[in-house]
Amino acid sequence: MTVPGLRSRLPVHAPLALVFTVVAVGMVRVLTQHWREGAALLGGALLLAALLRIVLPTDRVGLLAIRSRPVDVLVYSAFGGAMLVLALTIVRASSDLTY
Repeated sequence: MTVPGLRSRLPVHAPLALVFTVVAVGMVRVLTQHWREGAALLGGALLLAALLRIVLPTDRVGLLAIRSRPVDVLVYSAFGGAMLVLALTIVRASSDLTY
């Protein structure tokens, strides 16, 4: 009998690692004063989580599976869409506008 190693567990954690990578890039963009791009990346990360939850089987989705598949997809999509709408509607500060 063999003990499953890191190689057998890695595919289960890969979807979450991919989503966290996009989140990390988005947070770097936000922290470097690129609010719109960062917010769009955060929304994109949630939509990526929804897509992965739809496509991957339950035994391969790892920690992206919180509730049932329809609930997860609905929540990830709703929050991701809301983040993208916010990213598209962020305007410059009033001091940057010319009248």
